[in-house]
Amino acid sequence: ALLSPDEQLRDMISKIHPSIRKFVFTASVRHHAERCLDALGISDLFDGIIDVKDCQFETKHSESSFHIAMGKAGVDNPESCIFVDDSVTNISAGRRVGWRCILVGKVGRDCGKKVTTEHAEHEIDTIHHLPHVLPEIFLPTEKSDQKEKD
Repeated sequence: ALLSPDEQLRDMISKIHPSIRKFVFTASVRHHAERCLDALGISDLFDGIIDVKDCQFETKHSESSFHIAMGKAGVDNPESCIFVDDSVTNISAGRRVGWRCILVGKVGRDCGKKVTTEHAEHEIDTIHHLPHVLPEIFLPTEKSDQKEKD
C-alpha cells in the first residue's frame, strides 16, 4: 500500500515533549526513509535519520547498530532511548543494549501470527497508541491540566 499523509500520527508526534529529541532509526537507506516520512507528512518532526549506512550495514538485529545510533544521536545513557519497532528480534537487541522498547503490532507482518516478547516494556497494536503506554513523554493535555487544577 502506498503511504499517505497521516494527520493523527503527525498530531501525536508533535505532542511529544520538545525536550525529547526524535530520530528515525531504519534498516533502510536514508533516501527511502525520507520519501516515507515525506509521504506521511512528518519529515519535519524528526531531528535526524540514522540509516543502515550510518550503522556500517549492521541491521537492527545487531547490538552494535544501537551503540552506533546512540553515538550519532549524541546519547550516552541507553535508558534514555525509547525504541518503537515492529520486529521482536530488533526489540530484543535494543533491550540487551538497555533501551526502553515498545513492540508495535501484535501480529507479525511476515508470519501473520500473534507476536509477543518479554523484552518489550509495552506491546501496542499501532503506533497511534503510544500516548496510552508512555504518557510521560507527551505534553500535558487540557484534560490532564484540568485534573491538576482540581
